[in-house]
Amino acid sequence: MLRRINDTLCSIRNKAGDFTPEIGIVLGSGLGSFADSLNIVCAIPYAEIDRFPVSTVPGHSGRLIFGTLAGKNVVAMQGRFHYYEGYSPVEVVLPVRVMRLLGVKTLFLSNAAGGLNETFDVGDIMAITDHICFIPNPLVGPNPETFGPRFPEMGQAYSPRLLRLAETVSDEYRLNLRKGCYVAVTGPSYETPAEVGFYRQIGGDAVGMSTAPEVIAAVHAGMEVFALSVITNRAAGKNSVPPSHEEVMREGKKAEGKMCRLLTEIIKRS
Repeated sequence: MLRRINDTLCSIRNKAGDFTPEIGIVLGSGLGSFADSLNIVCAIPYAEIDRFPVSTVPGHSGRLIFGTLAGKNVVAMQGRFHYYEGYSPVEVVLPVRVMRLLGVKTLFLSNAAGGLNETFDVGDIMAITDHICFIPNPLVGPNPETFGPRFPEMGQAYSPRLLRLAETVSDEYRLNLRKGCYVAVTGPSYETPAEVGFYRQIGGDAVGMSTAPEVIAAVHAGMEVFALSVITNRAAGKNSVPPSHEEVMREGKKAEGKMCRLLTEIIKRS
């Protein structure tokens, strides 16, 4: 895996030159156009990066974008990789590790999620304060010291500093930011009513099929992390219309304005 990461890193540097990002962003389903708010320096399709995975999910453009936002150097993934696509957990987090080696110190992530908390509405944005992960841990296996300690501590995986900043921005712009625990499941099937009841009982506020493995890898590598879920559908049993990927992308698109404002302001002030 180290050789693969180094090959990918060299390929990216050959295309992006000496551009050194300090902030990384991972954009989820229906949220890829946030990259349009960047002053783009270089955009590389995943297929043109040596030994880099390729996204197969509709709504994920599949580009690595280098640019500036609020005067800061940024690299953004326009589309991520999922365990349910057939990638191993180590492959899913490969881009996060590459970002760290490129110079990224702070990682922002977004996803589309189903609402578990009954007070949440479709279109709400939730700052993730903790997670429960049912996706296999990406740190299982050999532990190259290049990336971090064998047993990383996850007690404050989601930066308290950035969460406080998000609350301040939300109050100023009246964004009604929610906070809660994200349950990460393998997918690709949506949850059954019994599973939804279980996830609520164990403390979940939203459920999705990504993000937590990336957070684990980022924290392992010493990065500061902030993550958002856009509530794009109500989980099974709370919606008369069965959830669909089309609904997820449609509702994610509607919430993009709020998410863009929130992320831009946090990045500007962080």
